[in-house]
Amino acid sequence: MQPATLRTTWTRRDAALRRFAARRYGLRGTLDLHRHAIGLDLLRAPLNVMLAPVALLMQLSGWLLSRLGVGRAGAWLRTRRVFLRSDVSTRIEADLHALVAELQAQGLGPDAPPDRIADAIRRHAETRNAVAEITTSVIVLGLGIMLFHRPTPGVISLAGPMAQMRAHGAAVRDFALGDTLGRAWYWAFPVELSPLTVVATGVALAVAGSLVTTFAGLIADPVQLWTGIHRRRLSRMLAQLEAGADTVAPEHLLARAGDLVDTLSVLWRSLR
Repeated sequence: MQPATLRTTWTRRDAALRRFAARRYGLRGTLDLHRHAIGLDLLRAPLNVMLAPVALLMQLSGWLLSRLGVGRAGAWLRTRRVFLRSDVSTRIEADLHALVAELQAQGLGPDAPPDRIADAIRRHAETRNAVAEITTSVIVLGLGIMLFHRPTPGVISLAGPMAQMRAHGAAVRDFALGDTLGRAWYWAFPVELSPLTVVATGVALAVAGSLVTTFAGLIADPVQLWTGIHRRRLSRMLAQLEAGADTVAPEHLLARAGDLVDTLSVLWRSLR
């Protein structure tokens, strides 16, 4: 009898998670969600992108300390809020608190202390931000392939070619003998870039990329809904709460792996 009851519980929970994901992350739901991003979130976005590596380092350090038996220090690191709280995340966290409360009222929710539930919900919202960063990286990769016929896995590797293209265009326009001869001249003698130009272009691209990340969920949310990723991520959060386990979400590792590949690709080209 117990296995049948357990199957019924899981079926009911799964159905509730499907309904929540469809309501919150479907096309209409994500459009409503991103209305909250128009405002101060546009200023918070660049800072949160810069803080992402710090947040991952703290999560990994906390996990390692817990494995080494220093549980209190590990828990303290894992529960520190590094990111600036965005209006979008506030809305998602409020909806998730309501979902967990509804599940608990039906006997389907996790039996966990409120502070652990709040921490799990916060980390769940931050995981969604990591997916938005991954989406932006895919967009940047596509731009590099279309514009420069080479993969650019991140803003760092895109900055050089973009700065070169802008400098080349400006030099051709200002060439004394006209655009046609200017293109021929600078094809034979490419424009030399100063490091400051590349850095300035990289900063501008980073700011633009952070704004794209803010609204990347308009693409990523429906795709994750259709593929069932949102539902599985919610189920994983509830399972970890019930098991009393804390693990680093793979989405954070994938996002930072993209940054690492981006940096290594620039170093490789520089060495060549």
